[in-house]
Amino acid sequence: MANHLTPEELSRELGIDQQDVIRVCMQEGVPIYHGKIDKYLFQVQLEALGALPQHH
Repeated sequence: MANHLTPEELSRELGIDQQDVIRVCMQEGVPIYHGKIDKYLFQVQLEALGALPQHH
């Protein structure tokens, strides 16, 4: 299972718009390296923003 995904792949997996993925990365400082985003870092940031339910 890949942990570094393109914005398109991440939006499909999480069910959110691709532009929102990029916006969150830019606003919240989630790094995008070579067009890929660390899924774990992105999800943690969304949870901190209250946009995703927290894992138990």
